Amino acid sequence: MHRPQIFDRRRLLLILWALLTSGFLATSLIGFQVSKQAIRAAIIGQDLPLTSSNIYSEIQKDLVRPVLISSTMANDTFLRDWVLKGERNVPEMARYLREMKERYGAFSSFFVSDKSAIYYTGAGVLKRVSQAEPRDGWYYRVRDMKPDYEINVDPDLANADELTIFINYRVFDFSGNYIGATGIGLTVDAVRSLITDYQQRFQRTIYFVDPQGRVVVFGNHTGRPADLRNAPGLGPLIDRILQEKRGSYQYEAGGDNHILHVNYLPELKWFLFVEQNESMALAGIHRTLYINLAISFAVTLLVVFLIHLAFSRYQWRLEEMASTDKLTGLLNRHAFTILIDKLLAEYRRAPQPIAMLLVDIDHFKEINDKHGHLAGDTVLEKVAQVLQNGLRASDLAVRWGGEEFLLVLKGCDLAEAQRIAESLRQKIEVNSITLSGQPVPVTVSIGVSLYDSVESSGQAVDRADAALYQAKNAGRNRVRVAAT
Repeated sequence: MHRPQIFDRRRLLLILWALLTSGFLATSLIGFQVSKQAIRAAIIGQDLPLTSSNIYSEIQKDLVRPVLISSTMANDTFLRDWVLKGERNVPEMARYLREMKERYGAFSSFFVSDKSAIYYTGAGVLKRVSQAEPRDGWYYRVRDMKPDYEINVDPDLANADELTIFINYRVFDFSGNYIGATGIGLTVDAVRSLITDYQQRFQRTIYFVDPQGRVVVFGNHTGRPADLRNAPGLGPLIDRILQEKRGSYQYEAGGDNHILHVNYLPELKWFLFVEQNESMALAGIHRTLYINLAISFAVTLLVVFLIHLAFSRYQWRLEEMASTDKLTGLLNRHAFTILIDKLLAEYRRAPQPIAMLLVDIDHFKEINDKHGHLAGDTVLEKVAQVLQNGLRASDLAVRWGGEEFLLVLKGCDLAEAQRIAESLRQKIEVNSITLSGQPVPVTVSIGVSLYDSVESSGQAVDRADAALYQAKNAGRNRVRVAAT
């Protein structure tokens, strides 16, 4: 016996899937955007400035210290007295420079006398400087400059032209007269190693830029051209950065957004650039987003699957309750209305005869009056059971009203319908029903009609009802066929 579906389960599951997926996706994406904005704000407002401050503290210890050492040498009484006494004892100067180099761990130490033009190192006299020698141009630049010192990157003549960062400090006598230049040198590799260490510790890109916008010292890599004005994305900002001297900036390059914090270091006369690739900073929350989406997808699958199981388990029961007569277990009239429309739609596509059998229990009111309503319910159950057992799976058995039943036989012509009706009548007649310990005879009258393809289902039932009344009027316990 077919039971109508009270709802489309697949459509409901699809809607539920869409709602859960949309909800989880919206929650994950909103959370991602909030986290992204929070991380960006933290990088700009806290992380990069704090990193810059920490690096500056490290620089004061690692790079500014050579400036202080050079300043100490330039103001050293011994050095100035030695020059003023005529530079007579060269070993004394060599020992002094050597001790300064060793004491402070410098790569080299030097003094160039303006009076004699002699270049002194820890090993003694290196050479005489000359304005005609291009490689000595640094000294004459220092002699003529106004600041007390400069930081410059040059080959070191005393150390096989090793590229070296020199702190060149101007020296004056006790009367303020210029008498030469002194200072120490650090290898570029040594400074680069320090910056590489900063990068590893702080997980940032770090490099120094001079006031002309050129990268002067960097770690193991920056991916930046020597002149930052040629750097993609960053180039248009350089003049503004050099003018403002400090602040936070953003630019796009290589498909990534970069956040930059700049500090001017007056001791070094350089700019400290600390950069963070936003994509790298967001890698963690990207992973979290993907994990959340995967978990959401799995939870959605699980929820929909569990609901599918619940529907599979309870839908039949719900549909049975909605479409079945509680007492007899047969379809009710609501279910008949749904199923007969489907049956007639099939008929219009592929016509097959449809027979209607309207069954009424004879003298049912007398059974109720004599034996009680519970006994009457027993009779209804027994008759319904006989009717159901006498039908095919494709046939419909409906409790039509009080003691009436409607049978709809698909693919059954009028003669076959009449035979089935007679068979059912006989089975009910010979099926003994015991009430209160006493056998009670039960018979039925049946009206039969054949759907004529132009009438409505209600009209076909009405004709069966008219045939039923003919059977009643003819003495009951018989079958009558409606006129076609």
